[in-house]
Amino acid sequence: ILDIHGGPTGFFAAAYLPSHNRYADAVGLAERGFATLRANPRGSSGYGRDFRFANYNDWGGMDYQDLMAGVDHLISQGIADPERLGVLGWSYGGFMTSSVITQTNRFKAACVGAGVTNFMSFNGTADIPGFIPDYMDAEFWDDLEPYQEHSPLFNIRGVKTPTLVQHGEKDIRVPLSQGRELYNALKRQGIPTELIIYPRQGHGVAEPRLRADVKRRATAWFERWILGKE
Repeated sequence: ILDIHGGPTGFFAAAYLPSHNRYADAVGLAERGFATLRANPRGSSGYGRDFRFANYNDWGGMDYQDLMAGVDHLISQGIADPERLGVLGWSYGGFMTSSVITQTNRFKAACVGAGVTNFMSFNGTADIPGFIPDYMDAEFWDDLEPYQEHSPLFNIRGVKTPTLVQHGEKDIRVPLSQGRELYNALKRQGIPTELIIYPRQGHGVAEPRLRADVKRRATAWFERWILGKE
């Protein structure tokens, strides 16, 4: 399972127990036979300024290549099965997950949590309207091309990956409409998908019971579409 952190300036730390991620249960996945890859693609913190800014105007570009290089390395080591791959992430990780499935059909299942899927509509509805223009180095009315090029929703044709979409009802950082747009686009193309909306939750799922449900549903989604368990 490729687990993608948020941010994009977040990072996973190397430790005996992987750094805490409330949306992916690495231990629980391991109990069910899944290995988890937690990579730090360009744009992550902790590797210097140049690396931190290397994904400007390139979300879903070389950061995607970094992640796939990690997947391919684990396949070459015999750790990952190329026929049984899954991907998930929350926030920027949710964006990257939706970007991944628009660029490859190698993954058998995906879980998108609170991900940006349409840069244009996000720019007009989020509580940080300058966030994407800073990364794209332009407002969309001045330069539309990068907004379309890097938005998963504009590249959704041809997606085959069964995708679970999870989102907080009260999210103002990445509004629920971003998840709905992805869900509706997948559903209209006949791709297996579900939309789970967590009541009262913002950009992070804070209530312990609901947080546990996020992990439970993601694990069940992978077991269903990767392992064939109902």
